Amino acid sequence: MIYRNNMRRLLPPALLALVLVVFGASAALAQTRGYVTNSIDNTVSVIDPATNTVVGTPISVGTGPRGVAVTPNGAFAYVANFGSNDVSVISAASNMEVATVPVGLGPDDIAITPNGAFAYVTNSVGNSVSVINTATDMVTATIPLTAPRRIAITPSGAFAYVTTTTGVTVIDTATNLPAATLPIGFSFGVAITPNGAFAYVVRGGAISVIDTATNLVAQTIFGPTQSESISFTPDGAFAYVSRSSTTTAAFVIATATNTVAQSFIVGAQQQRLAVDPTGTSVYIPRSSAGGLTIVSTATNTVTGSIATGNGPIAIAFAVPTQGPTNKDQCKDGGWATFTNPEFKNQGQCIKFVNHMDEHEH
Repeated sequence: MIYRNNMRRLLPPALLALVLVVFGASAALAQTRGYVTNSIDNTVSVIDPATNTVVGTPISVGTGPRGVAVTPNGAFAYVANFGSNDVSVISAASNMEVATVPVGLGPDDIAITPNGAFAYVTNSVGNSVSVINTATDMVTATIPLTAPRRIAITPSGAFAYVTTTTGVTVIDTATNLPAATLPIGFSFGVAITPNGAFAYVVRGGAISVIDTATNLVAQTIFGPTQSESISFTPDGAFAYVSRSSTTTAAFVIATATNTVAQSFIVGAQQQRLAVDPTGTSVYIPRSSAGGLTIVSTATNTVTGSIATGNGPIAIAFAVPTQGPTNKDQCKDGGWATFTNPEFKNQGQCIKFVNHMDEHEH
């Protein structure tokens, strides 16, 4: 682990306490910001979706950044650097890289558990998944897996769904061992419905809908070819799908019927899109355009664009959770009222709160 300007390790205790107080006041604001990887510039741009503008200057990271994920509390962004085989950790308080974590070869995507405790990184060339403990920013486990690509974690935090060149592997996060393998063919993007019931896997011209209770394909949605990535609105009613190569149209799926509801023109070279936490806009990185195309979810029309940097690949926001904020909320059956994340018993609920406390850096 290589630290660069790591405020958690290098600042005197008194000054660190002051920084944390200041950060606490800005944590809510940080959660609303989006982080965009610029693969050619080796930078990350931070956007404010309230104004659709870039905040500050681009943040230098490793070589060839691709996937990005934000901790649930909005405190840190984790960036998979494909070319330098490491993960950059960005502090939302300072918009600076504060740590660098060596992982496997060709890290492509990254996802963070709902309690913020671990970051899972797919090493597409190294044939493995690295598990980073976010409290120490060290790799604590390496899971062998051939040609992993994208990754998504269930709202409960219990399972990670990883796409590969042959299908999907489901990892049990308690043991970091494969729990199921679905040989559905070459797979790209993956996203979990907000209620955790289904995983939608993009496979070029089709989307496989996987029942997370049985890990069986419940339905196949046939849609436009060259599909790239997928993201749900917060209520789970719609799934937006980007398309790669020279294709200029993206499309939206109505999850109630699992049919393509509409397609709309956004431009070519679409990459890994994301719906913002309010559910009002979709942000689509376009590598050929050097920025983001913004689509309104109300009208499914382009409403604007944001210039970020050369070769934008992915954008991520903090995933909002409705979990407990203190241990008392877990008692007297309170643990059963939460769905994002969900718990099997009071002990799991209390453990979630303990992890959240630990990772509120």
